[in-house]
Amino acid sequence: MKKLLSILAIALGLSACDLNMLPQDAISPNTFFNTENDLLLYTNSFYNALPSAEDVYNEDVDNVVKNSLRDELQGTRVVPTSGGGWSWGTLRNINYFLANSGKCPDAKAVAKYNGLARFFRAYFYFGMVKRFGDVPWYSKPIEVMDQEMLTKPRDPRTMVMDSVMADINYAIANLDASRQVTTVTKWTALALKSRIGLYEGTFRKYHTEFGLPNADKFLDESIAASADLMKNSGYTIYKATPATAYGKLFSSDNAIPDEVILARDFSDELQVYHNLNYYTMTASYGKPGLEKKLVNSYLMADGTRFTDIKGYETMQFAEEVQNRDPRLSQTIRTPGYTRIGETTPLVPEFGATVTGYQLIKFVSAPEWDTFTKDITDMPIFRYAEVLLNYAEAKAERGTLTQADLDLSTKLTRDRVGMPNINLADANANPDPYQAQQYTQLKGANMGVILEIRRERRVELVMENFFRWDDIIRWKEGQLLTKTFKGMYFPGPGSYDLDKNGKVDLVIYEGTKPSVPGAQLLKLGSEILLENGNKGGNIVVNGHINKKFNESRDYLYPIPTQERLLNTKLTQNPNWE
Repeated sequence: MKKLLSILAIALGLSACDLNMLPQDAISPNTFFNTENDLLLYTNSFYNALPSAEDVYNEDVDNVVKNSLRDELQGTRVVPTSGGGWSWGTLRNINYFLANSGKCPDAKAVAKYNGLARFFRAYFYFGMVKRFGDVPWYSKPIEVMDQEMLTKPRDPRTMVMDSVMADINYAIANLDASRQVTTVTKWTALALKSRIGLYEGTFRKYHTEFGLPNADKFLDESIAASADLMKNSGYTIYKATPATAYGKLFSSDNAIPDEVILARDFSDELQVYHNLNYYTMTASYGKPGLEKKLVNSYLMADGTRFTDIKGYETMQFAEEVQNRDPRLSQTIRTPGYTRIGETTPLVPEFGATVTGYQLIKFVSAPEWDTFTKDITDMPIFRYAEVLLNYAEAKAERGTLTQADLDLSTKLTRDRVGMPNINLADANANPDPYQAQQYTQLKGANMGVILEIRRERRVELVMENFFRWDDIIRWKEGQLLTKTFKGMYFPGPGSYDLDKNGKVDLVIYEGTKPSVPGAQLLKLGSEILLENGNKGGNIVVNGHINKKFNESRDYLYPIPTQERLLNTKLTQNPNWE
């Protein structure tokens, strides 16, 4: 984001634990905060809190898998000595602004930029609550001698989240109602409220062990925020043709303002880059690829279920990707895929994807393939998420109608020419393939919630680590313990992946063959199949035993050093 280039934003950077550090070397309240421009300059620094490009595209939970596993998936997290996300410098920056912004005599400007500050405070605390649960609530900067505040205990999650909602409501009431793709506005605040309400409402509904009240209240807040944005903002789902619209939304150098509510801005002119193209095409970043269960979850183009087809488990690549939801061929390489601006068809490169399902979402023209030289903007909030939040919150609340689906999921389906979810049919015939994954889900709306979850997974894959948040709030940590898989192969042999008459891949045993132009993978070392030379799906990290502790791992631990400094900080359950 161009705002992040501000020298002031850099000068205001604070270290993680500086709750009581006054940034007087950069800003003095006696000489600053006098004009609207002062408020603008200071608040530019808040945008540093937004996700980096890697925080957007670098998903590695069970949608996108790699040749290594995060500690969260292995069950090897430990209580850190320090750090671990227990960082408060961002909050200190925000609260310092709120304590001093009133020095500006322009009341309208003060309200506007206080709205921006409170948006970012809500954003900050939402992240902290997702990670730690109960956290101390600080609404003002802490002075160095204020031991009472510096050593206060964690406040209840209920109190913190009520304060978060008060902040976001203030932001909605006071921010500009214009549409600006790189600037936080009223619509960004509504999108954040939609996200917060859905997360907190479903977390409280499914995590009964925490005894958190008012799940329905938060779901209702999500519904109301989503509906306001849907009715009044003017945002829409970006449409071109079904075969290209979804892909173009992410490969565009500049964020498409029809749908993207807020994005990080990247620019060759300003020399602000990220690494997406290189990430998807080399072995250096884990060889990311879609996981088999997600590939299986894409519907057929006519809206029927792929997993209802007899023999779907042993379909090979060229067959399994035919006549599917067009978002599949705009997310991974499928037969006929070509790079932007080129005409040569390309097959998946197993040197760049551990599952065989090679990512193309966000991949731009070849000129940006160089290491850290990509410039596609990265969406942080987009309209499609709001639509899906609305549908899910209504379904969880028990108030969903077919008309609601026609206002929400129909738009994301229409983009790619897919039929909409039918409420009655979904509930009458829940998908058994989806149902066996989501073990906590029951009730009359089970079928349609499964379909909304499918739509959410397909539409939002590889964005903002939504999948981790979804698994946590739905209490489905068991999904992270399953063996991750890739393409199916019946055994060693030669394979024409795109059925153009040319061998693209040879899986071999023994002596390495000579097959010009083909990828050569040795069975048992360079590729692992479930049943060895008898075939099966590619197995990813099969040697690693994945664990998820249901009584502990939905929250992160409080660092040891922080609890030594503040003995009133309790530890999260079962992290002692």
